[in-house]
Amino acid sequence: MDKKILSTAGFFGMTAIVLGAFGAHALKKVLSIDQLATFETGVRYQMYHALFLLFLGLNTHIVDKTKKIILTLTILGVMFFSGSIYLLATDSLNTFDFKVIGFVTPIGGLLLILAWGILMLHFLKKKS
Repeated sequence: MDKKILSTAGFFGMTAIVLGAFGAHALKKVLSIDQLATFETGVRYQMYHALFLLFLGLNTHIVDKTKKIILTLTILGVMFFSGSIYLLATDSLNTFDFKVIGFVTPIGGLLLILAWGILMLHFLKKKS
């Protein structure tokens, strides 16, 4: 389980850096300041959760069942939250209107909140 979590953390971190560089260099020329700031929000939250998964995968005080639930929620949360933000921020570059998927962003945010909440509950329940 830890190998899967750490690999996902590495993938999220790596792609966050690639997307951040892409936004700072290539998209800077074609997006408005607001669109670019929105794109950067997606990158920032993706990186936060790469680090979150790194912590999760290296932590020996969390059982695998809990880790699996947190991993699943985090993967889906990042895909829905950051993924939809990337698409919405670059909407003006596409012929498809990605605003129709705007409802996915708060669902992704909720999944990320649940992942952190489960981690918090795990530690609150844990006996010293």
